[in-house]
Amino acid sequence: MDGWVKAWTGGLRAVHLGNVADFNDQFLAAGTDAAQRARRLRQAHHYAGMAACYSPEPAVLVLPREVDRAWIDWLARELAWGQVELYSGIAPDGTLAEALAARPALAARIAAGPEPVVAWGRTAAQGDGPALTVVRRYESKAAAHGLFAELAPDHPGIVVPRQEQPDSPRRAARRLTARAGRGLTTVVKSPHGVGGYGTVVVTPHQLFAAGGGRALLRRLARDEALPSGGALLLEEYVDGGRGRHLRDLTFDAVIGEDGRVHPVGVGAMEVDGTRYLGVTVGPGVVPPGAAATAERFGLAVGERLAADGHRGWFDVDFVTDRQRRLAPTETNLRLTGPAIAFVLRARLDLVRGPGHLVRVLDGMPLGARLSQEALYDHLDRLRPRCARLGVTLLPLLVTAGYEPEPAVGLALAVRAAAGEPDAAQALDAAEALVGAANQALGRMFEALR
Repeated sequence: MDGWVKAWTGGLRAVHLGNVADFNDQFLAAGTDAAQRARRLRQAHHYAGMAACYSPEPAVLVLPREVDRAWIDWLARELAWGQVELYSGIAPDGTLAEALAARPALAARIAAGPEPVVAWGRTAAQGDGPALTVVRRYESKAAAHGLFAELAPDHPGIVVPRQEQPDSPRRAARRLTARAGRGLTTVVKSPHGVGGYGTVVVTPHQLFAAGGGRALLRRLARDEALPSGGALLLEEYVDGGRGRHLRDLTFDAVIGEDGRVHPVGVGAMEVDGTRYLGVTVGPGVVPPGAAATAERFGLAVGERLAADGHRGWFDVDFVTDRQRRLAPTETNLRLTGPAIAFVLRARLDLVRGPGHLVRVLDGMPLGARLSQEALYDHLDRLRPRCARLGVTLLPLLVTAGYEPEPAVGLALAVRAAAGEPDAAQALDAAEALVGAANQALGRMFEALR
């Protein structure tokens, strides 16, 4: 058993709470209106489907949106789980904490144990104290940047981009315009944001085409790319050159109850602009030199977080510059999409043998809106086609198939034989196969008209 697995759940089956919305809700900007908050909660509830894989084997799964039992049975067969108690659809419009407060019997079942309880992230529902204080502190991209700048001098291969925090939106607009006038691209960040929300890369051309800094910031707020009226950070853009390969990396680790930091791994993320799309983890995915640099720095970050009281999962995200140095951009004191990939890899290595590569794809577009039943049938038809490539298909996010922009999240996994170079190519082929089949759904429904 990997050391991080024991530190995470003691190696036991666990209760998984899909509290993504609850975690995000505590960081919403003060100016967020009720309609926007409702949209954020809805999106987070879809993402809570990842809760099935918060640890290598769930005993109890609590989800805000209704999820057909068939999806959990699919995962259980592939991952050799025992029987899973499923409680879904309990919080379609509010937070999970609110729903549990109204369901004392379910709350008592969760509290009674003996299974450990793991959640997406810590909130006041798990109690106040130093652990929550450190989460709220370092989830701020300003506080994380300060920590990175303090640690970086002792870590060759790490470069921290310059960051400033203007004292008002008007001042931010002036500074942004001044930077554009010098030909500089700027990363504009809300102190808090997830999955790319609250982070925008602004080129000089974009700023002047919008009519200047103030006009651009107003438009970004209207588009809900940035919060309205909140604090903003302006950060130096790290130019990675033309190549996107290994542009975005993540280091994940678990801090045990004794304060020891247990490395989980380094993964290669897929990011479009600032929007996180997915990750690939496993042997050979990240070159050893880059992985070692990320791990050394990530462990140093973890030691500081542990000293301040954090316990549980965290990551450090990096972008690479033209010299292939790593620039840390944020730390997340919670689970993330890459965490799910690492958990799946650990489980597959345990039940099928070592050497798995896992790719998690958060939101693959669907060419047509599908009910869960129709989506199941669609993916079930793709399962044997992926298997012929040596790839296992695992459905993860299955409740957004009937949204105005329908999508599905899934994982693809392949076991690489010793010295076998084609595992990553098999994942590429399976991703292309699934993507093409998803888009063909639209043509199929057009043909039926």
